[in-house]
Amino acid sequence: MVVDGFPPIAGETAEVLILGSMPSIASLSKGEYYGHPRNAFWLIMRQLYGAGPELDYVKRSRIIIERRIAVWDVLKTCFRPGSADANIDVNSIEINDFNRFFDQYREIKKVLFNGGAAEKLYRKQVLPILNNCFNYLEYQRVPSTSPAYAAMSLERKTMIWRTALGIVVNGRQ
Repeated sequence: MVVDGFPPIAGETAEVLILGSMPSIASLSKGEYYGHPRNAFWLIMRQLYGAGPELDYVKRSRIIIERRIAVWDVLKTCFRPGSADANIDVNSIEINDFNRFFDQYREIKKVLFNGGAAEKLYRKQVLPILNNCFNYLEYQRVPSTSPAYAAMSLERKTMIWRTALGIVVNGRQ
């Protein structure tokens, strides 16, 4: 099945870009990033910013934009049977235009990879063609929010995401 991704969720003041690989079938059918009911992304965003899955998608998106967060995927399109990143046909992938994206959103200083697949795809497909003027970007992988990655508790994932996003709680990061 040929899969086309979504446009980014981003505002002009975005400072952090959270990158996934490609939306799941559940996300595609809902037309929302992280739309699978067991994906922990919006549960983590609820804990950190009050942008939980119980809110309308537009409102959740607005909240993270206000918090200077952008969300996108490495891939623009690919052939993938099912939702597993392991099933992506690497010969079919088309990456998003990150040179244009980082040129448009100049305040972004940090890129968080939502899991290993996004990081691997980005490092292999994007970094070799990324303009050198973006060498200032910091990169960090955070635990995948995918329901396929259940080896870590939601509490632990949230703590790592909180630290990666630089959120201070009770005087501590």
